[in-house]
Amino acid sequence: MKILSDLIAVVLFFAVYTLTKNIVWATAAAVVAGVLQAGVVWLKYKKLDTMQWVGLVLIVVFGGATILLRDPRFIMWKPTVLFWAGALVLGLGELLGKNGLKAVMGKELQLDGRIWRKLAWIWVVFLVFMGIANIAVAYMFTEAQWVNYKLFGSTGLMVFFVIGQGVYLSRHLSRED
Repeated sequence: MKILSDLIAVVLFFAVYTLTKNIVWATAAAVVAGVLQAGVVWLKYKKLDTMQWVGLVLIVVFGGATILLRDPRFIMWKPTVLFWAGALVLGLGELLGKNGLKAVMGKELQLDGRIWRKLAWIWVVFLVFMGIANIAVAYMFTEAQWVNYKLFGSTGLMVFFVIGQGVYLSRHLSRED
């Protein structure tokens, strides 16, 4: 359910861009959706998790810069910064002996420590790759192609990665998990 709610701003961004061909208006819609989404989560749970705060700050800062300066490069960099922030948090956590994935999913999954570590480093590599791919598409293709990549390419890669992760994890889970 959380993944679907996270996609609301992306889908709204894509819909407004498709209708208007104006990335500033699309960005404004995404900023409003992101702020409203964070507000709903805050009202319901009285807190936002770390990545929700990071996402909110990034959409407001990078979206705001795009709107104020009418420069799409800012919103195009936002996914890369988010991916790389996630990679940095997971990587630093591993280097400091704290597994961020285990902290988030450890109650649902019982895995050996080496599996948690391997999984975290796989995520780090994937997130770095996703950031590079986003910037490559942003600079090598048209604005409209980047918008399509943002919804279909980036989301599709994430879905395939999560499915692959599920296949990998299925070999290491007990029957109860």
